Amino acid sequence: DEYDADNWKADFNKAVSGLHAMVSAQVVRGMAEKIESGEGLDPSSPWTDPRAEYDRRLGPQGETPEAVENLYFGMMLLLSAVKAARERLLEDCDNGKIGDDQAVEILRSILAHPLLDEPSIEAASRRLRTHASQDVNNLWEARMRTRDLMRVMNCVQCNKCRFHGKIGTLGLSTALQLVVGHRGTGCDVSKIHRVELAALVVTMGKFSRGIELCLSAQ
Repeated sequence: DEYDADNWKADFNKAVSGLHAMVSAQVVRGMAEKIESGEGLDPSSPWTDPRAEYDRRLGPQGETPEAVENLYFGMMLLLSAVKAARERLLEDCDNGKIGDDQAVEILRSILAHPLLDEPSIEAASRRLRTHASQDVNNLWEARMRTRDLMRVMNCVQCNKCRFHGKIGTLGLSTALQLVVGHRGTGCDVSKIHRVELAALVVTMGKFSRGIELCLSAQ
């Protein structure tokens, strides 16, 4: 099975599908917001109905029936990774490396959220680590796949879409580094670049908003 087979490749596919689902949710949200604001949609676009697009992209009878499930899977990986990086991020807050006071306050509130300490969020990372430990010698393939994803983003014509796509890909890649690493046991958070950590937190926010949209649409 593409998403539920008993190996890390299925877990990787599930996480990437979650990234796709997040993008789809953002597209649907953007369509709805344009209509609500009175701006309207591009008449030349084939996408004219947010509800129809939601059903096609994210619905259980749509093109990817597991899309919302995979969105949650990706979110759990991101939550686990942010939890793993929490102390490093709090140190950066204390050392003035985050930004202005407002940015520090927002990040501290995220890192203090009780969801990060909810044991159930570890289900996705635990599953991925278990599968990775069974095939450690081939984990280099996962690194190559994330690099390929980043390269694919260079082919996106829309500058805004390419920018957001790279952030999401970098955020997911950082989560995989923290959860799995080179040997299936994660990596030292001190070796993660600040840009990668920023992408991780931003991507978690994007997944969260995607889940909000899915909950409101169900």
